[in-house]
Amino acid sequence: MNKFRLKILVLILCFCLSGCGVIDYFFLKPPEDTAQELAEAGYEALQQKNYDAAIEYFSKLKDRYPFSPYTPKAEVSLGDAYFLNGDYKAAVEVYKEFESLHPRHEAIPYVLFKIGLADFKQFETVDKPYTSVKEALSYFRRLIETYPQSKYSILAKKYLRKCRLLMAEHELFVADFYFKTERYLAAWKRYSYVEKNYSDLPEVLDYVKVRKDLAYLKYQEQRGEKIREKEQGSWKEWFDWL
Repeated sequence: MNKFRLKILVLILCFCLSGCGVIDYFFLKPPEDTAQELAEAGYEALQQKNYDAAIEYFSKLKDRYPFSPYTPKAEVSLGDAYFLNGDYKAAVEVYKEFESLHPRHEAIPYVLFKIGLADFKQFETVDKPYTSVKEALSYFRRLIETYPQSKYSILAKKYLRKCRLLMAEHELFVADFYFKTERYLAAWKRYSYVEKNYSDLPEVLDYVKVRKDLAYLKYQEQRGEKIREKEQGSWKEWFDWL
């Protein structure tokens, strides 16, 4: 057997021995990342502030390995990635889903705080409804009542006051609008509502008391003018009849 034929036989033998590997390489899908690999990649992306990549990794882990021991922490981190990326609505959805799936998990105090914080950050301006702030307030209160010893409850207390201040400022904005448009009775009622319901905010009370009294005075003057106009109108009609 010459050398050329020997080389051919060796090549054929090698191909036969590695044939399965070659077939697998071209025709079979590559193995998927493990739960651990996806988790580690997500945490690394999160640390590097590559939030879009972190969201992708944690979402894959959540979808592919729902029962993996790596999944609960990754679910919380998915909410964090959305939060840090400024997508507060998506963050709230992820955190709420985690709470419903793992109601007794040790991360629940943190999750409740982040739901409240994400809701709080969705507030735009005082002239807009404060629905998100109201929900944030409810989560902060729930956290404080359920987990009073948690370090997140201490933070929640600070935001609790911030929420109430924003809500009071919105009410004052409405009351001031009524005042500017000379709807003094509506303004007086709104100022009175703020005084009654936000008595724990001295910076608000100092303003509202002055405005409430002024609105009532303006209302009385306005009411007196309307009564006089009505009476004068009646006398004018009587004289016209004569």
